[in-house]
Amino acid sequence: MSALSTEDITVGTTTFASLGVPAPLVAVLANSGITAPFPIQAATLPDALAGRDILGRAQTGSGKTLGFSLPLVARLAGGYTMACRPRGLILVPTRELAAQVQGVIAPLAHAAGLKVAAIFGGTPYNPQVAALRGRADIVVACPGRLADLIEQGHCHLGDVEITVLDEADHMADLGFLPVVRRLLAATPAEGQRLLFSATLDGAVDVIARRFLTRPARHSVDAGSRPPEITHHLLTVTPADRAGVIATLASGEGRTLIFTKTKHGARKLARQLALAGTPAAELHGNLTQGARARNLAAFTSGEVRAMVATDIAARGIHVDGIELVIHADPPAEHKAYTHRSGRTARAGAEGTVITVQTAAQVSEVRTLMRKAGVSPQPSMVGPGSAILRSIAGPPAKRSVRAAPAARTTSLAVLAGDQSVGRGAAAASASFRGRRGRR
Repeated sequence: MSALSTEDITVGTTTFASLGVPAPLVAVLANSGITAPFPIQAATLPDALAGRDILGRAQTGSGKTLGFSLPLVARLAGGYTMACRPRGLILVPTRELAAQVQGVIAPLAHAAGLKVAAIFGGTPYNPQVAALRGRADIVVACPGRLADLIEQGHCHLGDVEITVLDEADHMADLGFLPVVRRLLAATPAEGQRLLFSATLDGAVDVIARRFLTRPARHSVDAGSRPPEITHHLLTVTPADRAGVIATLASGEGRTLIFTKTKHGARKLARQLALAGTPAAELHGNLTQGARARNLAAFTSGEVRAMVATDIAARGIHVDGIELVIHADPPAEHKAYTHRSGRTARAGAEGTVITVQTAAQVSEVRTLMRKAGVSPQPSMVGPGSAILRSIAGPPAKRSVRAAPAARTTSLAVLAGDQSVGRGAAAASASFRGRRGRR
C-alpha cells in the first residue's frame, strides 16, 4: 500500500510551501512526487495551519487526508508526549480507513520526530496498549476501541491539542456519534478541531455546533468538475445475476463489487473464483489480518476483483478501480454515492454498474432519482454483448481459482467494538473524563 496516494496530487500553480507548510514536510511530499495541492487542501491549509477550527465539506477521494495531516504534524512537531497521553487524535469510521490514514501520516510524522499509532478493533489489545505506553504522539482511531482502552485506563485525552473527525457523516450512519461526542468532550475545550464530512446536515451539524469554535468553513464541491463516471443499470433475472457479474468482473481492469450482506459477499467471491476470476472479500466476518491481506492483494493487483459490504464504502482508497458494481442496490442514495466514488479518482474515468431484478425496479428508480443519476438501462444475460463492451477484453483465465479468504466466527465480530453494535455498546458505557495535566 502506498503511503501517499495519488488522491493527494493535483495540477496547479499553488504550492504547499506558499500555503505555509513547513519545509521538512514539503520535502517529504516532494519525495513522493506531490508538489501541488488539491482544492480542499489549498482551501483549508492556511486556516488550519493558523490554528483555526475547520468545518470542511468534501467527498471521499478529494485529498482531505493531507489537508488535516499536514497541520496536525506541523502543530505537534517539537512538543513532548507523555505515556498514554497522545497530543493528536484522528477519529475515523472504519479499520481500513484508520490503516490508510496512518500510512499517509507516518512519513510526515517521521520527518517531524513524531510517533503514530492506529487503534481499532478486530486485532489484539496488547500491541495497541504498548504503542500508547511508548508515547505515541498521534493516534488514529475507530471510536469504539479507543473508548474501550480509555475505560481500561490505557489512554487519556487530556493532553490532546488537535482533534480530527474524518468522514463524520459515515460516523453517523454507523451509529458512532454518541461515543464520538464523549471522546470529543474528553479533549481540552481549547484544543483545535478539524471536522470533515461529505454532508454537513443533521447529526453532523449538531457535532459541529457543539465542539467547533468559530470554524472556517470550506467546501470544494460547488463549481468543481464532476468525476468522469458512466452509469449503467442492468436488469437481470435472479438466475442470471451471478453470471452477469462474473462476466463484468472478468476483464483486465480492477473491479470493486458491493453486496448488502457478509454472506452475500462470501458467496459471490467464491462464485467469481469458480468462474476463473480470483476475488478477495472484505467484510466484518473476517479477522483484521485477513481484511488487511485481502485489501493488500487488491491494491497490488494480485487479485482484480474485490467483493465488499458497505463497511468498506469509505474504507477503500485504492487508485485505478475502473469498475464499481452494485451487485445489490444500496438502500439509500448516499450509500450509492459513496460506493460509486471508489472509481474515477484523481481525474481518471470510471464506470458504475447497478444490477437489479424486476422486483427491484421501483426502489432502484427512486434511488437513482435521489442520487441525481440518469443511468443507461439494459436488460441483459451472461452472454449479452454490452457486458463485454463494459468489461473490456477478458483477462487470462486463472489456471487454479484462488479460494476466498476464510472467515471467522460471529463470536469474533461480537467482540469488535470498532463497528456497528460494538460502538453502540461502548457509547452506552463510556464516560469521557479528562485526566489531570
